[in-house]
Amino acid sequence: MSQDNMIKLESEGDENGVGKGHIIMSKKNKKTIKERLRLKKHNPLVGTHTWYKETK
Repeated sequence: MSQDNMIKLESEGDENGVGKGHIIMSKKNKKTIKERLRLKKHNPLVGTHTWYKETK
């Protein structure tokens, strides 16, 4: 897998701040998506879906 398209998504945690900082690596097509991603993914630390945002 090419490392050029890999991005790091960091969890914002739930409403109480639980699960904040959990990291997921994902791929992104940088030619079509210019802005930073913000996705809702499953956080295994909390056991529910939480928001993840792209970090450097």
